[in-house]
Amino acid sequence: MASTEQNQQLQRTLSPLMLWGLGVGYVISGMYFGWNLGLEKGGTLGLAVATGFIIVMYLTFTFSYTELACAIPRAGGAFDYAVRALGKDWGFLGGMAQNIEFVFAPPAIAFAIGAYLNIFMPSVPILAIAIFAYLIFTGLNIYGVQAAASFELGITVIAVIGLLLFAAGALPAFEWKNMAHNALPNGWAGAFAALPFAIWFFLAIEGVANVAEEAVNPQRSVLIGFGSAILTLLALCLLTFISAVGVGGWEAIVFPEPGATASDSPLPLAMSQAVGTGHLLYNAVAFIGLFGLVASFHGIILAAGRATFEFGRVGYAPAALGKVHPRFKTPANALLINMGVGIVALLTGETKAIITIACFGALSLYIISMIALLQLRKKEPGLERPFKVPFYPWPPIIALVIACIAFLAITIYNLTLAFVYFSLLLIAYIWFRLFYGEKQRME
Repeated sequence: MASTEQNQQLQRTLSPLMLWGLGVGYVISGMYFGWNLGLEKGGTLGLAVATGFIIVMYLTFTFSYTELACAIPRAGGAFDYAVRALGKDWGFLGGMAQNIEFVFAPPAIAFAIGAYLNIFMPSVPILAIAIFAYLIFTGLNIYGVQAAASFELGITVIAVIGLLLFAAGALPAFEWKNMAHNALPNGWAGAFAALPFAIWFFLAIEGVANVAEEAVNPQRSVLIGFGSAILTLLALCLLTFISAVGVGGWEAIVFPEPGATASDSPLPLAMSQAVGTGHLLYNAVAFIGLFGLVASFHGIILAAGRATFEFGRVGYAPAALGKVHPRFKTPANALLINMGVGIVALLTGETKAIITIACFGALSLYIISMIALLQLRKKEPGLERPFKVPFYPWPPIIALVIACIAFLAITIYNLTLAFVYFSLLLIAYIWFRLFYGEKQRME
């Protein structure tokens, strides 16, 4: 028994720098695409207000979540916290929300990879590039994880440099009149409709908690890595937003031409306004943008594989998902299932819808996690907490309230997608109650 448990232990190899790389890498694609779709809904002012609202949520959530990650450094993340604080039913719902977030975010990013590469290879369909990217990076994750973390750090650094390069090229062409032009096209209702795309700026930062079990000195490393990651992303978010919109107004980075569909490559569009499509900076930003997209795509596929694997391992999903590859020792089955779901989502061609469903999962995770934190403070006051969120209980309460408001707003403005999301949760929960309950009775 002791030998089996030892074999299931994850090796502690991740430093604070690696955790910073993972945290920023999971999210950084949100700076390169996706957020601009919120401009169509809310305009410059509407998206700015929505983003400010969401920044407060993420700052309070991140430091609250850090307390949980340091106290319970387990690979299941929100799933483990909810089970311990609220029981198996809430643990299932929190874990399932995490799975939906991590499984639906990659296909949206794959679309953007296709859009950015299509700049250089216009004859190759965007969908073909996106599916090819899924096959390559799922294969890489099946092959091994050790090299994947170093790869993630390297491309994340390049992606950060790319955003700084973009800002350096765009800011000289910045004009305040572009920020003010048609700033609230759909009234204040547009700010609420823009919320999913404001969330996209930071979505998946909580994935750092899923590797806490593999951190060297997790209590210290998670705090430093998590904290520095959210502050880096906050600075990049503000810099990218102002630089991109200030070049030619929000319409210029949403629509490639009047009447066209919304673009998945806003930064090249902004750079074309600043320096032209033939300029070296335009090509550099488009090329480096691929690194940012790949960083998030690869990183979230990794995190999604772990989340799905954990569900299978504890019996909350089919046992086959909890098996590791006999040769590579990676969660191959979970990764392949996630890829299959992602490709089906890709075939819908609906980037906005995929992003919104991922946001439903993220907000559910945030709500359940903050309730778990508040409950654990009451239920286990003696639990060792190497890091305690400052000014408790206000940060988790603020994060919880904002997440609930955002969830309600997204539901109101996306009733069909809300139905899809709740249907996924209901079907999964029925399966859980029927088959997990039967398994418990047999044991």
